[in-house]
Amino acid sequence: RQLQVFLQAAGGHRLFAFYHLAAYTGARRGELLHLRWEHVDLDGAEVRIAGSTAVIGGQRVDGTTKGGRSRTVSIDPGTVQVLRDHRERQVTERLAVGPQWRGDSDDYVFTSAWGEPVHPDTVSSLMPVLINRHNERQRNEKAGKPLPAARLHDLRHVHATTLLRAGVPVHVVAARLGHADASITLRVYAHVIGEQLAEAAAIFARAIEAG
Repeated sequence: RQLQVFLQAAGGHRLFAFYHLAAYTGARRGELLHLRWEHVDLDGAEVRIAGSTAVIGGQRVDGTTKGGRSRTVSIDPGTVQVLRDHRERQVTERLAVGPQWRGDSDDYVFTSAWGEPVHPDTVSSLMPVLINRHNERQRNEKAGKPLPAARLHDLRHVHATTLLRAGVPVHVVAARLGHADASITLRVYAHVIGEQLAEAAAIFARAIEAG
């Protein structure tokens, strides 16, 4: 529920698609900022995570993914539409800027309004701004609970824990997250696996009784 509220709060921002994609794919910040449109297959409903962007010496630098391998992540119809809308908005911005557009042939998915690739610190620092803006609006209108403080990386954790609690196999979640081995997923999300183990006996009993 809190994720839905945050995404609604971010809905009016030009980088809304970044936060939506982060939540719905579990991809890392750098992986999404490295994403090019050639890596996005909207008809096939999937994105290819082929590299990552980092900050070295204050500069934005493109490189390989954390594990050194590319991966393909499926996306749902709603996310496909979010990306279609984002691309349309980007095209509109490009036409408005004209010759001053600073983008190049790399055709990044996430750019500034002038076409430059987004700096990693931008999306990290913007998230608490969006949360605080939403909470201030809630206080003024005296409606609803405020959103808790959150980091961008928390969207990745929400993605993983939601899938695991829904019963998605650990190796599938590991593949989406880009973990080299499912054992990494098991270690990082041991608390969620523990919850599932505790429920296993009851699930087995219900299955047998229903059969």
